[in-house]
Amino acid sequence: MKYNPNGNTIDFMLSAKRSKKAAKRFLKKALGSKHNQIPRVIIVDKNPAYPPAINELKNNRMLPQNVNLRQIKYLNNIVEQDHRSIKRIVCPMLGFQSFSTAIKTIKGIEIMHMIKKGQVDTLNQCVRAEVNFTNQLFEIAA
Repeated sequence: MKYNPNGNTIDFMLSAKRSKKAAKRFLKKALGSKHNQIPRVIIVDKNPAYPPAINELKNNRMLPQNVNLRQIKYLNNIVEQDHRSIKRIVCPMLGFQSFSTAIKTIKGIEIMHMIKKGQVDTLNQCVRAEVNFTNQLFEIAA
């Protein structure tokens, strides 16, 4: 999950493993979004997959060299606090049948959380904008 300085969700991605490949895929997705700007600092937890993924993105010029990486457990607490709402909903479900089901369910929970926090401006425009927003988040071809 990625946030801006105001604590708004920028992007989220669920992966089966926390590997360099998964970290790089998430960062590329978050950085490639039209509504996001290049960060000055990226704050992550202590997962060892992040430094090599970020270095690779810098070497491929997808991320400027001056972007700092901070791996500090407690600075990542905003993300962990936001996960509490998901855990509160998911725990009583006693798990998922498949990874695909988990992805779809957690995406839905995240979208509702973003709407509740008032982070979705397009919902006030028209029904077509709502449909496009939902299709984009769930990666549904229109």
